Amino acid sequence: MSKAGKIARRSFLIGTAAVTGGFAVGYYAYRKPPANPLLDELAPGATALTPYVLIDATGVTLITPRADMGQGATSVQAALIAEELDLAWDAVRTDPGPPSAAYYNAAIVAEGMPFAATDAGWIAQGARSMGGALGKLMGLQITGGSSTVPDAYDRLRHAGATARAMLIGAAADRLGVAADRLRTRDGAVIAPDGTRLPYTDLAEAAAGITPSVPPLPKDPADWRYLGQPMQRLDIVAKSTGTARYGIDETQPGMVHATVRINPRIGGGVRGYDASAAQTMRGVLKIVPITGGAGAIADNTWRAFQAAAAIRFDWGPAPYPADTAALFDTIAGAFDPATRDSRLRDDGDVDAALARDADIEAEYRIPFLAHASLEPMTALAWLHDGRLEIRAGTQIPRFAVKTAARVSGLPQDAITLHALPMGGSFGRRLEDDFIAQAVELALAMEGTPVKLTWSREEDMTHDFPRPAAIARGRAKATDGQLRALDLSIATPSVGASQMGRLGMSSPGPDTAIVAGAWDQPFAIPDYRVTGYRAPETVPVSSWRSVGASGNGFFHECLLDEAIHAAGADPLAERLRLCTHAASAQVLETLGQMADWGSPMAPGRGRGLAFTLSFGVPSAQVVEVTATDAGIRIDRVFAVADVGRVLDPVNIENQMQGGVVWGLGHAIGAQLSYADGRPEQQNFDTYPAMRLYQCPPIIVRALETGAPIRGIGEPTVPPAAPALANAIFAATGQRIRTLPLAQSVDFV
Repeated sequence: MSKAGKIARRSFLIGTAAVTGGFAVGYYAYRKPPANPLLDELAPGATALTPYVLIDATGVTLITPRADMGQGATSVQAALIAEELDLAWDAVRTDPGPPSAAYYNAAIVAEGMPFAATDAGWIAQGARSMGGALGKLMGLQITGGSSTVPDAYDRLRHAGATARAMLIGAAADRLGVAADRLRTRDGAVIAPDGTRLPYTDLAEAAAGITPSVPPLPKDPADWRYLGQPMQRLDIVAKSTGTARYGIDETQPGMVHATVRINPRIGGGVRGYDASAAQTMRGVLKIVPITGGAGAIADNTWRAFQAAAAIRFDWGPAPYPADTAALFDTIAGAFDPATRDSRLRDDGDVDAALARDADIEAEYRIPFLAHASLEPMTALAWLHDGRLEIRAGTQIPRFAVKTAARVSGLPQDAITLHALPMGGSFGRRLEDDFIAQAVELALAMEGTPVKLTWSREEDMTHDFPRPAAIARGRAKATDGQLRALDLSIATPSVGASQMGRLGMSSPGPDTAIVAGAWDQPFAIPDYRVTGYRAPETVPVSSWRSVGASGNGFFHECLLDEAIHAAGADPLAERLRLCTHAASAQVLETLGQMADWGSPMAPGRGRGLAFTLSFGVPSAQVVEVTATDAGIRIDRVFAVADVGRVLDPVNIENQMQGGVVWGLGHAIGAQLSYADGRPEQQNFDTYPAMRLYQCPPIIVRALETGAPIRGIGEPTVPPAAPALANAIFAATGQRIRTLPLAQSVDFV
């Protein structure tokens, strides 16, 4: 390795030490910095000051390894580095970087520990530190769990500050001026006499600089970008239709492909007849792949037509064939033998509810598809003993591992280029479509093969959000909620998803009860039990994961119990709340929504609160019961993320979460018949329509608590707030989603 390479690696150690120095983990392996992956294929004249800052003669490129699925991850990562590096925002260039253990995600593992976000005790803190260490030791480069900002906040600021200190050091040596007399601005070091030295001129020398102490990030009072409204780096391209996603990827000489596999996932294929497809115009090859076949043609439409012409003999579903039977399987899990967790067990619930309960209810939520606008797509090219893959993915290192398994090539012979995605909502935490692209590329060695799923293939081969059943009991005394017992049964997302990635999921699956057991309410007798239903339909993470349904269960049961007590839904939640930030969220929401003011007959307000991903989030939905159905009039939403980095993007994310939550609550479901989903396109799997979307007024609070992400936390309160509003307007309690099965919407 060159001297510059060794120095660059050492410079990253400085940044890493600054980030991890406050963690009392004590593991040598954890403290050892990962290698800088940019040094492996560094172009002539380029310098990698840290794994996040690459400088060549044309400018500075910031490495933003967390995947962008439309949530603004690229821009916020770039801003964290650019702020410390003093780059001009209009000069920022980004690249997702190569798959690498250097880009591990510590936050996603730390937050998966079975401790409530409100638990600041030393055991909980120690467990989170150990979880973060595990993320590093395993090199988990994953985008998910609203973890991009909390994971990147310190690390990327330190990476930028370290690179800036190295550049200043190089300038000080060149000018013979003390480093503390130099300043930086818009990609240059500036001397006291006004002399400007561009970073591009200093980079090579900077690689030989090792700051004597870990550079500290800026005081937030000195921020130029963070905390201010920023124009996202992709907004012009997305507004003008010039943005390029994975589905837009092209390579010279490439061919086009699609696949058909058994819509009864895991059912296999007994055989197929492709004789008609093989003679169709433009068809190049029909290729057997795992679970079905792929059609390769000279354009996508012809590949689609050829795939549709293949006659398959599919095997049966390895799970119950229809929705009723699937729910029966889940209902059968309410048994002590299948109890997965009881993370909340305050007081004596059995004694409190021994005689009777004011409320006894069962709630149900359906399977839900991810249904991202861009279907699964990947381009694979096997040539000269190497494999190139171009695809949008949230798990690049897992994707490389899968490609190696399928192709038989070593991982260092595989190059993966991570591309922007037209949505995901968790779907691209899977790599099945990448494995298929590799299978097809093996059959067309030397030719780039671009795989595109049809919408029907995408819908019927999703790994959905699991269906779930909750059973609740509650009791009030003297106008106050005194006891609440909630049991939830659902298949394990962790076991299903991690199993496909070749990993085990030991211990309880906290996703089964997330958003229910960890709520900040001091109910005297309070119990939440999770039951792990048998695996049936393979399931996966869906935007807000377990909290997406558990928010509905918990907040509808809580609302029913509060009404049975004759108490006010907001006042009683505030009385029970033990978490200052959550209480502030509820108080702010009440003020915004003018809670308690009179409403006309046929109108109603519903309130719901869910703490998920460390973020207290609450919503009020206002509805009117018209002769034609329920109309949603307004939504108010408040969340506390600790610190707002971009007020424009956080407003967009909060509103988007509300729309996502309401749209699915109204009419979306995957139902099953003959082992396959009945909904195959957006005509039968409706999203919220523009005419249904109400004004959404949001506010993000900053309590100074640990910084959090906002991509998912506004999803869970939306469905229960709407259901509770319908009750307030009509007196009808709806305990099963989607709500359109019980009422009409206009």
